Amino acid sequence: MALESEPYTEAALAAWKPDPLLTVSEWADRHRVLSQRASAEPGRWRTRRTPYLKEIMDALSPSSPVEQVVLQKGAQVGCTEAGNNWLAYVVDHAPGPMMAVSPTVEAAKRNSRHRIDPLIAECPRLLEKIREPRSRDGGNTMLSKEFPGGVLVLTGANSAVGLRSMPVRYLFMDEVDAYPSDLDGEGNPLELALARTRTFARRKILMVSTPTITGRSRIEAAFEGSDQRYYHVPCPECGHRQPLRWAHLRWEPGIPESARYACESCGTLIEEHHKTAMLEAGEWVPRKPDAPPEVRGYHLSALYSPLGWFSWCEAAAMWERAKKRPDALRVFVNTVLGETWQERGEAPDWKRLYQRREEYELGKVPRDGLVLTAGVDVQKDRLEVEVVAWGRDRESWSVEYLVFAGDPSRGEVWAELDRLLSKPYPHELGGQALIWMLAVDAGYQTAAVYTWSRRKPANRVMAIKGSATSQVLVGAPTRVDVNLAGRRLRGGAHYWPVGVGIAKGELYGWLRQDPPVDRGDGYPPGFCHFPTAYTEEYFQQLTAEELVSKLVRGYRRYEWQKIRERNEALDCRIYARAAAAVVGVDRFTEADWCVLAQQFRPDQQPRAARPKRRMRLMDAEFEDRIHGYS
Repeated sequence: MALESEPYTEAALAAWKPDPLLTVSEWADRHRVLSQRASAEPGRWRTRRTPYLKEIMDALSPSSPVEQVVLQKGAQVGCTEAGNNWLAYVVDHAPGPMMAVSPTVEAAKRNSRHRIDPLIAECPRLLEKIREPRSRDGGNTMLSKEFPGGVLVLTGANSAVGLRSMPVRYLFMDEVDAYPSDLDGEGNPLELALARTRTFARRKILMVSTPTITGRSRIEAAFEGSDQRYYHVPCPECGHRQPLRWAHLRWEPGIPESARYACESCGTLIEEHHKTAMLEAGEWVPRKPDAPPEVRGYHLSALYSPLGWFSWCEAAAMWERAKKRPDALRVFVNTVLGETWQERGEAPDWKRLYQRREEYELGKVPRDGLVLTAGVDVQKDRLEVEVVAWGRDRESWSVEYLVFAGDPSRGEVWAELDRLLSKPYPHELGGQALIWMLAVDAGYQTAAVYTWSRRKPANRVMAIKGSATSQVLVGAPTRVDVNLAGRRLRGGAHYWPVGVGIAKGELYGWLRQDPPVDRGDGYPPGFCHFPTAYTEEYFQQLTAEELVSKLVRGYRRYEWQKIRERNEALDCRIYARAAAAVVGVDRFTEADWCVLAQQFRPDQQPRAARPKRRMRLMDAEFEDRIHGYS
């Protein structure tokens, strides 16, 4: 009897065994090997290569009193591998239930294949604890890795089932700013994931992300609630300790290869080869030392990237390319500086837009407009529609603005929309074209919108709902039709969530652009053209909102508010932009645009012309997004 109870006794004693004193960084230096499949620098892990990560990893060790680590970062600083070190440490040294949340389930699967599986394969200590996927009942699947004393579950923030799967002691949330704003009506996925850890007194949470937009960034809000640590490095000349700031990078105009860092104390121009020694001698300094000690926040820009990864010269060159393009500048601020993008809140000057109207024929597609989309705003007594032509670099032309009078709950206005969808538009190059994609707002008269859109091809019509908190321009579609069992029907109606705040900020940036002095220079990316036939009322509606800031529970939030009563033109343009994003205008190559231009000939039949070599891929993308992600 004593022999039979012996395994249970050992298991009970193991459960009461205190957590080891070995820290995460010490474990990584001893046991972590970077795979050739997943790293540009394969071989033994060396924390000395990225010394700023040591304190971050060690704060995740059981011996640290820190409960939550928040990391707001730029690219090329090694944070993903630091998180993977922690995952491996838990499996090998401090077992317990753990969850790793990616923005989507697809992203979680890619992470499992390209990061986690190589991590296990290159570490003998992990191979002893996690069996091969091919072994029967091995507990090692794409999204679940069982090991003695615990399990690692990988899931996506778009999966309510995954986030509700089990309570966890360890939680790793990656790229939280890319999480959806609401999960099938069940709430914020960030809060759903955090709720999984509440039953554990010694929980550990790692929240990592590149930031997005000021006031809407989750990582920014979490960082503001922490002690806000910045990595201070010494000047090799005077020894003054300082965080690396973009404003102190210097280079000769037009020569980014000359980039040097100017010490904020003595003004010495520091060569980048000093960076290795500077990083090794650096230390984290909290900006808010009186903040709650259980939450630590770290900020890292790409300026700290080690030699051989991302240089100051590359950052300067990227800035030179981005400074004249609002969309590229935002990417630079987010991914290089690790800072949120501050959208300009004031509305563009509608009078200036009215004055720079252009002479082109209403209802005829200009020569450089090669893709037609339409946006439909639903009102109680009418539908308002704008047809927009898109060209290279998201340059656009308003082709036509229509109002269909009638009650949307009846069929007359939808018959008008049917005719619009099949209407051939003459093209300046010759031939005719149809609307590729029509986006109709399902936020009002929802049943009528679904009834109409349900009968239309999924690659021609999309029902949409605006989301003020979404972090992406267009999210994955969600099915809304259900059967008697409450299951959503694969062939039923579905809607696409649209980040209206993202779209409005993008549009306002485009509207502020001036046309080139010399037309031979070309228009800036995203430039918007309007015909002389449009009245002042159109431009007043197009600029009828502005971004305002509010304090909510101590945090600054930004939201769009009307400054004029009517904003239908703005909504229609935003919906047409969402349709353009879904059909792939942002991804088209120069070869695609050339194919499109060649198809506009007088002998061509009117159709929603698309590059033939992309048709199969685009249709597959629609099927995946409609059936696979919702």
